[in-house]
Amino acid sequence: MTFSRPEPDSPDASPPWWEQAAVIFVIVMLTGALIGPVFAPLQEETPILRLIWLPVYAVITALLCWRADKVIKAWPTLIILGLLILHAYASKYWSIDPGVTSRRTIAMAFSSVFAIYLGAVFKGPQLPRVLMLSGLLMGIGSLIMVFAFPRIGVHQFDNAGLWRGLWYEKNQMGVVMVAGAVAAAACLALEEQRTKMAWAGFGITVLLVLATQSKTSLLCLVIGVGIVGTLWAMKKGGPALTVIGVWFGVVLFGLIAYVFITEPAVVLKALGKDPSLTGRTDIWTALMREVAERPWTGFGYQAFWGRESIPAAWIRAETQWPVPSAHNGWIDLLIQLGWPGAIAVGATVLVAFLTSLFQIPGRGDREGWFGIAYFAVFLMLSLSESVLLTNANLPWTLLLAILTRGLMTGQDAVIPRSRVKLAPNAAGAYLTRSRIASQYAHGSRRSLLLR
Repeated sequence: MTFSRPEPDSPDASPPWWEQAAVIFVIVMLTGALIGPVFAPLQEETPILRLIWLPVYAVITALLCWRADKVIKAWPTLIILGLLILHAYASKYWSIDPGVTSRRTIAMAFSSVFAIYLGAVFKGPQLPRVLMLSGLLMGIGSLIMVFAFPRIGVHQFDNAGLWRGLWYEKNQMGVVMVAGAVAAAACLALEEQRTKMAWAGFGITVLLVLATQSKTSLLCLVIGVGIVGTLWAMKKGGPALTVIGVWFGVVLFGLIAYVFITEPAVVLKALGKDPSLTGRTDIWTALMREVAERPWTGFGYQAFWGRESIPAAWIRAETQWPVPSAHNGWIDLLIQLGWPGAIAVGATVLVAFLTSLFQIPGRGDREGWFGIAYFAVFLMLSLSESVLLTNANLPWTLLLAILTRGLMTGQDAVIPRSRVKLAPNAAGAYLTRSRIASQYAHGSRRSLLLR
């Protein structure tokens, strides 16, 4: 018989440095850092960009082959992802641009399978740590661009003067830096990961979020870091503080929800937004009319917003500005894959939430509560950005990694365990060496034995 007990993750279990470097390279590429503004300044899909992605796909394939034994244990997530990929690829048969649908489905498949690898291999605090390092690297690169190459790092026309770092526009930098800040906060919540590098990563990423002046990114930062900080404080404070924290959180959430439902304009003005969300409500109204035209199929995966798209041209003419996306992940999904696609992705997001929620007392504690904190960030982003079932997109990658960690099966899904041998039989369990001293208080050991 053996007895197993959990013990903290060993540093020796971390992937080797070269594997972490390869993962950081892929993460940086998935954000579109630098390569977009340099090789496609007009945000168009160009042949050179397709060539640049070939080495990325090669690295992903090599990582999958290297860790195939662990990735295969994430079979529940692989099945879910396979169904989503098949649906997206099948949409080419009714897509208004079949070529774009086919290419971007393949790109989405590569980035999504990489997400499963990330969740299966980087266990415990290893995932937030590698994300913190990625955020620190991109943050330093963004600061270099802002001060050394301001024509790239700073907005010149729209949003003039605001920082955009390595990306096309400030909102993209805000989304990436929020992920890095939440990961850094998760590292700081763990004493063994609380290093000078983690503090530097947290400081730089928070600074860049503030520099974007993006209300959505700032709100996501407060939510993600706030959840990590609250759960850390509840753990340190004990049961009494936990009860108080849960009660306060439920009351606060209910109050905010009530105010937002009854007086949304007040909340939006408090956040510095006009009630139309900078014209986004007009876009959503127009898009829902297009959804009604194809409610069950949509217009094809990633096909609606092409420059040659006639339905997109109608939306741009109606709103009087060059709309690049729906600015809402769920409406964008409806316009691409219809209600079946939106329901399938919604079910995937729900499973990710439930697994993250149930793991707060166990695995959540060992990863600095990164999973539940970033899930809340992702949910907020999905209401204002197109981050659902996307290719080359960090938020969707992280959601799938969190889902993978929640559904993992086998020994790799749990903290490494040490085995302690027990007695070979029941009687032997009670046989111990003599505890009687040689000179007992009421007589010698020999006299006691003779009795």
